[in-house]
Amino acid sequence: MTHQPNSIEGRDIAYHLHSYTNARKQEAEGSVVIDRGEGIYVYDNSGKRYIEGMAGLWSVGVGFGEKRLAEAAMRQMEKLPFYHTFTQKTHTPAAELAEKLVAMAPVKMSKAYFTNSGSEANDTMVKMIRYRANAMGKPEKKKIISRIKGYHGVTLAAASLTGLPNNHRSFDLPMPGVLHTSCPHYRVYKQDNESEAEFVARMAADLEAMIEAEGADTIAAFIGEPVMGAGGVIVPPAGYWEAIQAVLKKHDILLVADEVICGFGRTGNMFGSETMGMEPDIMTLSKQLSSSYQPISALLINDRVYQPVADESKSIGTFGHGYTAAGHPVAAAVALENLAIIEERDLVGNVRALAPRFAEGLAALAEHPLAIENRGIGLIGALELAPREGVPAGALGPRLFTILQENGLIARVIGDSLALCPPMIIDDTQLDDMFGIFEKSLNQFGKELG
Repeated sequence: MTHQPNSIEGRDIAYHLHSYTNARKQEAEGSVVIDRGEGIYVYDNSGKRYIEGMAGLWSVGVGFGEKRLAEAAMRQMEKLPFYHTFTQKTHTPAAELAEKLVAMAPVKMSKAYFTNSGSEANDTMVKMIRYRANAMGKPEKKKIISRIKGYHGVTLAAASLTGLPNNHRSFDLPMPGVLHTSCPHYRVYKQDNESEAEFVARMAADLEAMIEAEGADTIAAFIGEPVMGAGGVIVPPAGYWEAIQAVLKKHDILLVADEVICGFGRTGNMFGSETMGMEPDIMTLSKQLSSSYQPISALLINDRVYQPVADESKSIGTFGHGYTAAGHPVAAAVALENLAIIEERDLVGNVRALAPRFAEGLAALAEHPLAIENRGIGLIGALELAPREGVPAGALGPRLFTILQENGLIARVIGDSLALCPPMIIDDTQLDDMFGIFEKSLNQFGKELG
């Protein structure tokens, strides 16, 4: 890639450190500069069109260029461009959004608390659980169990919850008080001749053994995505969440559902907790909450969580936590309009209607000689490439990712898996186009590999 001295790419290289990027590779190769978006498509600054097969970052549910969201932002910007929710202040968008989210929740919730990203929501959850434990006179009951390959964000606390090595390496993480139990990826972690039911029973037994070894009186909560996203789109086997919740209830441990990726329709229900039969005490929400048109996230907490927190705030005189932009009026107004679009256009119904076609497309790709497994539910899925002699693990995925992008499809590379999570507005013809590009790219990659 050649850069002109005054090009945006050249300035990007000179001044911009990117997330989830090899900085030296970035210096050498530059960036793809995305210039605009329309529907399921984005265009770079040369005019090339891509199917945005990842909805940005698992998040642009209503597609790009939705004028209603731009108009909602402008209306609110002109009326009240900013106000906070500190010291008993509020504004209409935050109040209405809190009411809306509590009403939408698949289980009875008490309060919504606003933050700005999924990471902040999960970080706040950790602090709130510690605050609650002290309020209840149980200062030792603060440990949180997450899972290997779980993804919960990148702040110090959220990255500690995340169960992926590259989120820990050289950051001196995870921090104390966070534990990681087994990952429910049946194909990878099953034992010889172990059925799915036996595997599920072992996952629950692993969790219970950890709780008993640590002491149930030290464990506050278990956090899990209904369907794992950034860990590789891992759909747990039937009965998994039922078995896990039975263990948690037995030992009086809160369940936190990280709905940052699964929430607002992605799995074919409004929330992944509905799809997976989860009954969480806390839900963390972001991404499709505003289709990422504005940064906003939230926690929903039930009364079991809220009442001790409220009591402690009375005792101390304040709940000493908050972000300047939390519940920002423009972000909240956009989120409200985004939720209205999802409901009015029945995008959850569109996900359900297209889910069989999406599953068939993934299954067809899995028949390719380069593939080993496909995984997915609703409109989220992944294709994993088979190990290849002489090629290091994790080296194939990035090579196929590059070919996909050259052919006009943006996916997400996760080791040797390629994830897809298109905008929920996608139609059957566009879905076929997406899988057509994927098949073409697999064939091209196969020829390159010989």
